[in-house]
Amino acid sequence: MVRLFVPLPEPAPPEVTLSGERRHYLVHVLRLAEGSSLEVFDGAGRAFEARVASLDTEAVRLVLGEARHTPPPRPLHILQGLPKGDKLEWVLQKGTELGATAFHPVATARSVVKLEPRRAEERTTRWSKIVEEAARQCRRNDVPVVHVPCPLVDAVRSLAPGTTLLVLDEEESAVPLGEAFRSCAPGAPVALVVGPEGGLAREEVSALRQLGARPVTLGRRILRTETAALAALAVMGFLDGELG
Repeated sequence: MVRLFVPLPEPAPPEVTLSGERRHYLVHVLRLAEGSSLEVFDGAGRAFEARVASLDTEAVRLVLGEARHTPPPRPLHILQGLPKGDKLEWVLQKGTELGATAFHPVATARSVVKLEPRRAEERTTRWSKIVEEAARQCRRNDVPVVHVPCPLVDAVRSLAPGTTLLVLDEEESAVPLGEAFRSCAPGAPVALVVGPEGGLAREEVSALRQLGARPVTLGRRILRTETAALAALAVMGFLDGELG
């Protein structure tokens, strides 16, 4: 069934009128007509059966059915060191499929990419659209949050109290990710720090330790930065019973 992301208030209204990009998508891309059925999801865990009640050159009016609620997932934050090229877009898309609930692009000592404030805002808008589309395609009813890029320590300090902070550290060999994750309470928030192409500087790992972080390893394989977070999400999803 056709799915469309539409942010909605609580409680949801019986009808919603869409214009702009969403109207264009329904009318010119999907070519829906009056009476067509679709599913609307609000990005906060609710989905609705919907019907096109009317459409014209300015707007599309949808009638919404009863809300179906999805249980909230474990909060899984990915603090990804800014990588080069379009690698972050890959992490955002596939990380959404694998269950991440928030992404924090972070500037680190070895990050090659440097974003000025205006450019960072523009990128964040684009990245948010990528996760919205990924959530639509993989049938998630919630949409991960993409935070504006900021320094690594600032992102860590913005995490909610009680969040377990894990750091993928190439020099760690004693504590596997799976072991550390199993020690987390069921459903409790977890944040994972992943360095950029050059990894994290030792000073950064030390600073994260002082903030309560626990360095972990994914094992003997050497993974690229855009692969590491996804492999970690797969491990955590398996241990949470979401995969496998």
